[in-house]
Amino acid sequence: MVTDRYESPDAWRRRIGHTTPHRTDTGGAPGVTLEHASPSSETKTSTTGALTRRLLMGVLIAVAAFAITHRLGLAVLDDDAVALIGGAVAALGTAAVTMGRIVSPLVAVQADLQVRYEAALADALRDQLTGLGNHRAFHEELDRQVEAAQRYGMPLALLLIDLDEFKAVNDGSGHAGGDRTLRGFGNLLVASLRRPDRAFRVGGDEFAVLLPHTDLEGARVVARRLLAQALQPALRVEELAPVSFSGGISALPELAVGRTQLYSQADAALYAAKRGGRTDIVAFDPAIEASDPEERGANSAAIAEVIARGQLRPVYQPIVALASGRVIGVEGLIRPVAPAPFADPAALFAAAEASGRLTALDLACIETIVAGARSLPAAQFLSLNLSPPTVEAPEFSSAALLSILARHDFSPQRLVVELTEQQAINDPNVVRSRLDACRRAGVRFAADDIGAGNAGLRLLAEISFDVLKVDLSLVQRSAGGGLSSAVLSSVVELATRTGALVVAEGIEYASQLGPLTALGIEAGQGYHLGRPGPIEQAVPLGEPAGVGMAGWRQSIGLPSVS
Repeated sequence: MVTDRYESPDAWRRRIGHTTPHRTDTGGAPGVTLEHASPSSETKTSTTGALTRRLLMGVLIAVAAFAITHRLGLAVLDDDAVALIGGAVAALGTAAVTMGRIVSPLVAVQADLQVRYEAALADALRDQLTGLGNHRAFHEELDRQVEAAQRYGMPLALLLIDLDEFKAVNDGSGHAGGDRTLRGFGNLLVASLRRPDRAFRVGGDEFAVLLPHTDLEGARVVARRLLAQALQPALRVEELAPVSFSGGISALPELAVGRTQLYSQADAALYAAKRGGRTDIVAFDPAIEASDPEERGANSAAIAEVIARGQLRPVYQPIVALASGRVIGVEGLIRPVAPAPFADPAALFAAAEASGRLTALDLACIETIVAGARSLPAAQFLSLNLSPPTVEAPEFSSAALLSILARHDFSPQRLVVELTEQQAINDPNVVRSRLDACRRAGVRFAADDIGAGNAGLRLLAEISFDVLKVDLSLVQRSAGGGLSSAVLSSVVELATRTGALVVAEGIEYASQLGPLTALGIEAGQGYHLGRPGPIEQAVPLGEPAGVGMAGWRQSIGLPSVS
């Protein structure tokens, strides 16, 4: 039976040598702090507001009672009783006024943070070159559109576009010419589509168009009209030179029954269009996927062999306390090694997901990362990634995770599991239940990719996290101040109230350290602080944590600790 070994956030921070964040006093009685504040400021505000309303109601009732007593009961009550009632009414009034003074700033702070966060969120969902929605915006909108189409029984079509021979454009006109082509094509999409349609730039020269209330034939008409206009762009967009593209279409419910199938069918149709000679629009046909079962079988076998033969190599990236330059933990990552038939981790995990072996691969990666971290100093934590679909899978349980840790004599209290919403969560209740079981054993959890679209927002509302990891895109845009800095400030505010540790990812330049530290961000990781590599590179061995590392701090551009 698993015993409850969960530490408080303060105890954990002291164990890893990190200071406890200052918590804002409530303004009430001395010693009352926001130690156990909920992550949801909305809940806190609504609860405080309800208390204020109750106090005000009590004041009104007390005043009414006092008035009645004063008018009718002077003969019954003596002067001391009347004075006592009057004192109680005054005390209730003072309490109500005090509570109002507490609530008003909280409401104002919440409103200000919400406005700043929403403004920066809109910026995070926009492709900076074309002004269209970006990759994350597309997947979030795809989820919403599919859900709405299924709920109301309406058709929905998806068009995936790949510009033909775009590399030749870049080679002939340079990147500036390539950027002009992409901007012009984005403008063409905006000028040509209907108001309800949504266009996105999802990759370098790849675009996606969602066509609500449109069946397969209607989508084919829209796509062919777009292709004709792209070949003669002066009719719509003067600055765009003629460009051709290949397109793949699928539609719900004619061909697809859900989100995953809709996207995979459109992608298969796009591949067929490119393979057939380009400059063409292909609607999905089941014959296109005739060879897919064989390919999926090959991927499944390849993943199984990678796992069985141990063709996985762990690398570790240091997580550094920005104020001192001390390594407080590492993030474990996976690289496929020869003769594995995958060039990089993205291809490895994509093949595992497509072949239904994601859970097996995730567990194998955890085993590999934990086994390689045996020499990690006891005061430092190990962070690793786990996909939400794996947490929901029947093969995953707290016992499975804890047995891996036990095999390698690794304490659960030193493990931080990172979760992200880049992959959809189908059943939040199952995820929460399984995470709670792990948490009772001492495992901690991090919200990953905060600021990457809506990633992490639902998780933050439903799960309590010990670490908040800010997405590298938000970190890299924060150097110039503005909305991105405002979002980072909001994350720090949330962490201060909940006792979580904030980690900024993607720190690549020394110039980013000052602004991040000024915002109150305590820890960071990125190429400037240390590249992923062997555990010996991430954490110099033979030295206690935080001792004798002045030379290393200087080498990564951080000041020495006096």
